[in-house]
Amino acid sequence: MPQFTYTAMDASGKEQKGKITAASEEAVALELKGKGMFPTLIKPVGGAKKAAKPGGGGAAAAGKKKSGGFNMNIGAVKIKRKDLTIVTRQLAILLSAGLPLIRSLRTLEKQSRNPAIKQILGKTADTVEGGSTFAEALSQHPSSFDKLYLNMVRAGEASGAMETILDRLAGFMEKASRIAGKVKSAMIYPSVVLVIAIGAVIGLMIFIVPNFTKIFADLLEGEPLPEITNAVIAISNTMVQQWWWYLIGIIAIVVIYKITVKIPSGKYGVDWVKYNMPLFGPIIAKTAISRFGRTLGTLMASGVPVLSALSIVRETSGNEVVANGIQKVHDAVKEGEGIAAPLSGTKIFPEMVISMVEVGEETGKLPEMLDKIANTYDEEVDNAVGALTSMIEPLMIVGLAVVVGGIVVALFAPLVKIIEKMS
Repeated sequence: MPQFTYTAMDASGKEQKGKITAASEEAVALELKGKGMFPTLIKPVGGAKKAAKPGGGGAAAAGKKKSGGFNMNIGAVKIKRKDLTIVTRQLAILLSAGLPLIRSLRTLEKQSRNPAIKQILGKTADTVEGGSTFAEALSQHPSSFDKLYLNMVRAGEASGAMETILDRLAGFMEKASRIAGKVKSAMIYPSVVLVIAIGAVIGLMIFIVPNFTKIFADLLEGEPLPEITNAVIAISNTMVQQWWWYLIGIIAIVVIYKITVKIPSGKYGVDWVKYNMPLFGPIIAKTAISRFGRTLGTLMASGVPVLSALSIVRETSGNEVVANGIQKVHDAVKEGEGIAAPLSGTKIFPEMVISMVEVGEETGKLPEMLDKIANTYDEEVDNAVGALTSMIEPLMIVGLAVVVGGIVVALFAPLVKIIEKMS
């Protein structure tokens, strides 16, 4: 019998790889499905080019590659987060109205004017009609449906309450988008002011200062200039005559940053700086705590096992410092401990959060308590963003005044000598 290599997603959403001896690729797909895994790639050892059809149905053909085997990761098409929230809410409404899953998917496919939504919903419906589960069908589009989404859908299929799970998932995404939108909108004004300020300073240094330099050379005839004037003129000359050094410096900083965040230790270091930096650090910390509470609470309320839920929360935390702390909690829970004690040992979460988690564990209402934590910290993020915006505006005005004022003083100090000389 021939051998096949495979890549598959297990029940927890993790990627598994291995080899199987079977009569055909279809047999490999069936064997993997029997083990609770959904194959995303099956290739014969030796280069045969026949593609398998995991889960049945013609949808597998969409993942074929010319080089042999098939790849279910259709990455060219992606549903935007905002559109996915709307589709999830609509699907929950249709299912709660009593429509079957496939008919609900077809209905949304027909009424949608978004090409990405139409294509993905159509392929998902085809895969489900071919005998795959809804979660298996969605896992073919990892760029649109992350592990959090897939695991909640699996929990909905296992519990038989898919409409409730989807409604809860839509609510989760709406709240997460709302808080992210507030942070982004609050940063628009300071960012615009900062860009304008930098542009104004660059304009002064490139176009205005050189003209004053010529005036000083003509009228002062080699007389010494104040130190501040010499410094401004030197910077201006560098920006005009050797501007490429600034460009190289900016490119180097960007490249070094990109390389650093790809290295685990470097990513952790960058996230640690973000987490502890003044002004912005508290907002990042509160946002991370809110996301932790909302994600873990939603998953546990949906019936996802606590270890799987913690793994998903770790991967969706968005910050390596928080992810490292959640991993420690996961390892402690795996050894039989509760959540509150190892959570306290991470030194990341405030005492209030730990106390609320402890109460939730004692009363058996941990998901509800986690949701309350998320709501509390959503409000704190709102307040912190408002306070930061109020604080940044005067700081930027003062900073701009100091820089522009320094340039003006540097340019007008020699003018006093010129006026005295002329008089």
